[in-house]
Amino acid sequence: MNIHEHQAKAVLKEFGVPVPVGFAAFTVAEAVKAAKALKGTKVFVVKSQIHAGGRGKGRFEGLPASAKGGVRVVKSVDEVKSNAKEMLGRVLVTHQTGPKGRQVNRLYIEEGADIARELYLSLLVDRETSRVSVVASTEGGMDIEDVAHSTPEKIISFSIDPATGVFPHHGRHLAKALNLTGDLAKQGATLLGQLYAAFVAKDMEMLEINPLIVTGGGQLKVLDAKISFDGNALYRHADIVALRDTTEEDAKEIEASKYDLSYIALDGEIGCMVNGAGLAMATLDIIKLYGAEPANFLDVGGGASKEKVTAAFKIITADPNVKGILVNIFGGIMRCDIIAEGVVAAAREISLSVPLVVRLEGTNVQQGKDILAASGLAITPANDLADAAAKIVKAVKG
Repeated sequence: MNIHEHQAKAVLKEFGVPVPVGFAAFTVAEAVKAAKALKGTKVFVVKSQIHAGGRGKGRFEGLPASAKGGVRVVKSVDEVKSNAKEMLGRVLVTHQTGPKGRQVNRLYIEEGADIARELYLSLLVDRETSRVSVVASTEGGMDIEDVAHSTPEKIISFSIDPATGVFPHHGRHLAKALNLTGDLAKQGATLLGQLYAAFVAKDMEMLEINPLIVTGGGQLKVLDAKISFDGNALYRHADIVALRDTTEEDAKEIEASKYDLSYIALDGEIGCMVNGAGLAMATLDIIKLYGAEPANFLDVGGGASKEKVTAAFKIITADPNVKGILVNIFGGIMRCDIIAEGVVAAAREISLSVPLVVRLEGTNVQQGKDILAASGLAITPANDLADAAAKIVKAVKG
């Protein structure tokens, strides 16, 4: 689960992390009110709030290419007002949103900052070592992917063992990586401890600060923050769940979560329903191998019911790009006859009008095949995964 920048900063502030003062705004009037509340500053930053990076370099649909991006620095309340009018309700396209972009439904009005240096800092889960990795670079404010490609030596990483937590040597390592000395090095060590405490306490998967700035007054401050949380741990963080913005998520993914289905929308034309993440990935790969593109990743899990399978079919067919469906089930915990009953029920309920290829293998496979054959529906059986992929691609592409 992802949250907006202003929410991320509020979470970090609870742990003592230094962040600029700012206020969220959902209307132009709220943006003006927020700017007036930022007393003592002559510079305001109007920030689009969407779940994507590259906002500053993004472009708004309907505005000329020369127009400012999704993050704008202005010098008066009137400018805050005029920019808020231009940004709210408009679609912002960045390199992370894809060509469809995201509609800006909220802004963050923040005090300006005196920036002397821009740094990069992130924490993320390293599943290979079961530790928290810290990634730091002196090249903040840039696309870290570009830095990694052109000057990888400028990216330093080290790990923190959850069994011990942050030690003083971690702070010294960070100070060296970011070229911080004196009081700034002490601030960096303190900041690392605060960020790590937040990371662990809130079950984060990724915490990215870009840029982390050194102000003209010699202070470290978090100028931008992105946080994603472990969805499996959200049951113990009601305060984080309350921050969820469903307008930033695919409606089909939201519906899938109601039935405990693992669903991710993709850009292809062949809908997939599979049990098991590994088998699902193999199914996506073989569809591409046979010359087509998958429309989704959908794992119904090992204990899917008839109702769950029906819900999965409805979600798949809700995608207008789907021109055919491939069901690929290996019956271990899951019984093939239950899957077959769900497939038949779903096909009848939604009056399925696209080609459907079903490959079943495992527990009660013959009973499952008999149910499909006796249904009287236009369901194409497949003997194995290669046969299934070939048949659905042929059906879709002719």
